[in-house]
Amino acid sequence: MGLVSGSASGGGRPGGQWFPPEWPERIRALARGELTPVVPRVAATVLLLRDGADGLEVFLLRRRLSMAFAGGAHAFPGGAMEPGDESVRYTAARELFEETGVLLAAPAAEPGRLVAEAVTEGDPPPFGELLARRGLVARGDLLGAWARWITPEFEARRYDTWFFVAALPPGQRARNASTEADHTGWLPPALAIARYERRELLMMPPTVATLRRLLPHRTVAAALAEAAAGGDPEPVLARARLVGDEVVLSWPGYEEFEKRLPREPTAGGEESGERTR
Repeated sequence: MGLVSGSASGGGRPGGQWFPPEWPERIRALARGELTPVVPRVAATVLLLRDGADGLEVFLLRRRLSMAFAGGAHAFPGGAMEPGDESVRYTAARELFEETGVLLAAPAAEPGRLVAEAVTEGDPPPFGELLARRGLVARGDLLGAWARWITPEFEARRYDTWFFVAALPPGQRARNASTEADHTGWLPPALAIARYERRELLMMPPTVATLRRLLPHRTVAAALAEAAAGGDPEPVLARARLVGDEVVLSWPGYEEFEKRLPREPTAGGEESGERTR
């Protein structure tokens, strides 16, 4: 199962790198020291993986165009930590279940035995309620830390997001159980990147970067092994600075995402003055 592009579904946004229209002025304000950054919320997202006929595949969802944040962008299942979440890995397992129906859990009496059946129809029940009712415990150990990205300081909604990799459990099926997505599907990472570069898929820099890191791996086991050997990832935070008559937005270590904007808005509008590295 593949993913349709925004334009293919009718009336969608073009693909490529997601860049909101309100960012340029907020970047300028931050670079001038006129903007106070909000404290980011802890969040988690999951690169759900499976071994396909032609190699590794990852589960992606497309956010509804009506969403205030990154509407129309392709992303991974995930969300912010809630008060009842005991850890960021618990958050990841909960969000994965709520948005895909995939359950990373085991019987409390047999924590080494992974639950095989998934909730395949209707809205998934609350994660904590399901665990308690069925005598299960979340298997956060099945999530390998992959990356950590912090929303830029000029964004009004900020998240300190942990990216995890996890294998689709045997016997389970991922589906669209999210109210925030209008389409979901499995894609090889290389194809997802190719469609992004052809501007068929809209993505945020963290999504692109974490997909690129999957490219060397042919199997789920190989990706999980890299995550297990890597330890906790260093956070990536975008920087906005004034350079001459330009505002430069960059993600350290990820030069492909650099953006340059005029120091002041141009008469022709933001798009006419913006350029990507």
